[in-house]
Amino acid sequence: MDYYGDNAPPPPAVVPQYPQQWMTGYDYGIGAPPPPHFVGPLPGFHQVHPHGGGPPLDLDNQDILNPQEIQADCLAKFARPDYIMEPGIFNQLKRYFQSGGNPEQVIELLSSNYCAYAQMANLMAEWIISAGANINEVRQMVESSLQDMILKTFDPKKADTIFNEEGETPGWLTEMIEHPTWRSLIYRLANEYPDCLMLNFTIKLISDAGFQGEITSISTAAQQIEVFSRILKTSVSKILHSNDDEVNKLMTETTQMICHAEHTLVYSQVLLHVLMKHNSSMKNASPLIFKRLSQEIVRTARDQNHDVTHVLMGLSGFNSSYPNETHVLSSMLSKNALNPADINALFKAYSGTKVPPPVELIRVPQFLELLIDALFKPGSKLNPEHKSKYVYLLAYASSVNGINQTELKPTINAIEKVHEICYSKGTNEINTELQGLFQCIRTPCVSMGVIRWVHSVVTEPSYFKLSTEHTPVHLALLDEIVCCHTLLHQKVFELITMLFESKQDELEILVQLEVKKMLIDRMVNLLARGHVLPVVKYIRACWGKGDTDVSLIRYFVTEVLDIISPPYSSEFVELFLPMVENDEITGGNAAGAAASSTTADSTDVVSEFIVHCRATHKY
Repeated sequence: MDYYGDNAPPPPAVVPQYPQQWMTGYDYGIGAPPPPHFVGPLPGFHQVHPHGGGPPLDLDNQDILNPQEIQADCLAKFARPDYIMEPGIFNQLKRYFQSGGNPEQVIELLSSNYCAYAQMANLMAEWIISAGANINEVRQMVESSLQDMILKTFDPKKADTIFNEEGETPGWLTEMIEHPTWRSLIYRLANEYPDCLMLNFTIKLISDAGFQGEITSISTAAQQIEVFSRILKTSVSKILHSNDDEVNKLMTETTQMICHAEHTLVYSQVLLHVLMKHNSSMKNASPLIFKRLSQEIVRTARDQNHDVTHVLMGLSGFNSSYPNETHVLSSMLSKNALNPADINALFKAYSGTKVPPPVELIRVPQFLELLIDALFKPGSKLNPEHKSKYVYLLAYASSVNGINQTELKPTINAIEKVHEICYSKGTNEINTELQGLFQCIRTPCVSMGVIRWVHSVVTEPSYFKLSTEHTPVHLALLDEIVCCHTLLHQKVFELITMLFESKQDELEILVQLEVKKMLIDRMVNLLARGHVLPVVKYIRACWGKGDTDVSLIRYFVTEVLDIISPPYSSEFVELFLPMVENDEITGGNAAGAAASSTTADSTDVVSEFIVHCRATHKY
């Protein structure tokens, strides 16, 4: 039976594709061609061939309408544009003929309403390629247009009817998830329509196909325990095997997914606590990694205004052994505020008993942050009578290891001394206390307090306007922290980049540039102390966006070239070399290096760097 009109050639049978009705609010509307799949030299679109597809549903006993109503319903569908291309065409034909329909009428409707939208798009793509366009560019252009169209017109209700019409997993859906372009489209749609059954099922298909590593940010995955478990396993495995520069990004993605719902958070926390206790058989897996991930989950949940204290305390195992201490700590964590009465109760427990509770009970990041804010944040209202108790608890949580309390007293002294300086000394007086400050900064919790204090001071609108020093003393303290504490590099870097991006409209243009150069010096110091890739990535991004004065990029490149020497990692070269080779940044030195790339006589640092990179990294 020929379903095509005399003047309408049949569409090319390339690869089965998904139906248009799930892309639009109506069945097969104009302007919504199916997604392309390029095979060989010709960009052909996925089509459902009239002789392909799975077996139709057995509809013999499914219709409760009388034959006339069935025929009317089928004829209404056959009259739609390009309905012959729909996957449900065979089921509808069977319904129509079983109810006594006229074959000539259905042939006329299907052929006369065949518009060949997909075939015309195919033909246009072929013409563009014949005109000299690159096939990959044409593919990207068509796929991008289709993605935008589908995102705009997608109807989840229509999508959910697909399984009712086909009765099994459509072949075009299995084919579709093999291509990264269409998987990314599914991810975007799944985030926008989390209740769509068809999309949830597709996410499971993608996970079953081994692409679970791509869907760490898909919230709908949290609704299926099998899919979620597989994704969580992949995410944790990536974190365990990633370098320090990738860990933060991976943890952010993972915690966002985990905090999608309470059941996924509890499930993940229980799993991580089990891994912390029973990881002796796991290679390259430190319990500290699992502990940090657990803490990041709690932080993300708190940032989303979710109180998960009951989960945290329940998993700690201290509820039964230390009910009073657990209760007062839970009260403060739930309110995210310290209470003098609760602080006093914890102080008595940890200072007035022969066998104090385990230090792990109060070694909670949120509690430590509250203590640091109370002691070091300018403007915090701290009762002098209770100050020593706050200091004691912070020092105890930071320095005590089991029964070893040898570092407790020195830590208390350092906290008290820096607290006094931060609260009572002006800038000039701080200069006289720098030696003592530098000594106290070697204590990690004091460094955290100093960062908190410096953050509050330097973010004042008039700070740089009133500063008369080339390098303000507060930023010099950050340099010292960078030298002493590798784990605080990222916090210092975040503060410096925030200052670098802040508006200083009160200052003259030249003064603004000098301030930014001074901040770049702080970044170069971070780079020299090992925080290399994050710093270079940031400056490279500033250069790429074009919103940073090129003189500042030039200053950074010059300063870095003065302190580095081979060998260089491939990641560093990939980020830094394009800036060095740019004539606008380094002048004519890059061109000179190209001309003399076969000799190493030049002593110019720019030329030396370029020549070395081209020789050792094949650039």
